[in-house]
Amino acid sequence: MSLGIVTQVKQAISNLNPDEVRQQAERKLSIGLVAPSSEGLWNMEKYLCPPELSPGKRAQVARMLHRVTGTERNRAHDIEIWDDSLAVPDHVFSFDASRPELTVADVLRRRPELALPLARYIAPFRQPVIDQYIGSVSRENALFSLATALPDIVPNLLSLPWAIGEFASDTAFLTGNQIRMTFLIAAASDHDIGYREQKGQIGSIVAGAFGFRALARELVGKIPFGGGLLPKAAVSYAGTYVVGRSMEKYYSLGYHFTKQERRNTFEEALERGNEIAAGLLETLRPRRA
Repeated sequence: MSLGIVTQVKQAISNLNPDEVRQQAERKLSIGLVAPSSEGLWNMEKYLCPPELSPGKRAQVARMLHRVTGTERNRAHDIEIWDDSLAVPDHVFSFDASRPELTVADVLRRRPELALPLARYIAPFRQPVIDQYIGSVSRENALFSLATALPDIVPNLLSLPWAIGEFASDTAFLTGNQIRMTFLIAAASDHDIGYREQKGQIGSIVAGAFGFRALARELVGKIPFGGGLLPKAAVSYAGTYVVGRSMEKYYSLGYHFTKQERRNTFEEALERGNEIAAGLLETLRPRRA
């Protein structure tokens, strides 16, 4: 890695603030539960605070769950979840014990600002939130790769959740964004967040910044990309996706992808990245009258 690229990667990383992620993730939640019977309340509590959690974790989550009775109707909660047998007001989320995952999806759709603490504390939210982070950051990196090849659409980068003051190289931006994703995945997985706490994971991302290029050169010919802009964006998507899935595995099982797992995942993500890049390119091109 050239000295110039190293300097730009350092600049990109300096724009990241893990303390912001930590503060957001550690927000304590209050979740109100309403059901016409004790069985209905128990179904909600069992789903949101499953018995397989450790005693300490169960106690922590249980303190966030509140059975809403007549005397507590005026208490403010971050979200309220009601049994689906009840008439649900607009601000409330309905809970069907036979399909509880629908409640998770609805909460994340309507209250995205709570996604990170929900994933950190409430087990059923973790995987959907991690999936969202990996997908969104992979798309952001694909968008950046397209934008650097199409200078007239650089203003679109202002929609990204973070940016370098002066746009650095692709490698610097993509690496910095992958590190941001690593902070988010660690936080969602209820792990410590920060440069010191995640120095091993950050080091592997920086060290592997060019590793996907060599793999891409070998595999990219297998994908029917079409336009010349798409391979670059598809590789950015696939490389970021692999980093995300490897970090997800590390924070859930304690070890990263093997070399073969990384290769297999990259090859699968490359084709998906081509489809996403084509869609992004279509939205970025000026509309013709």
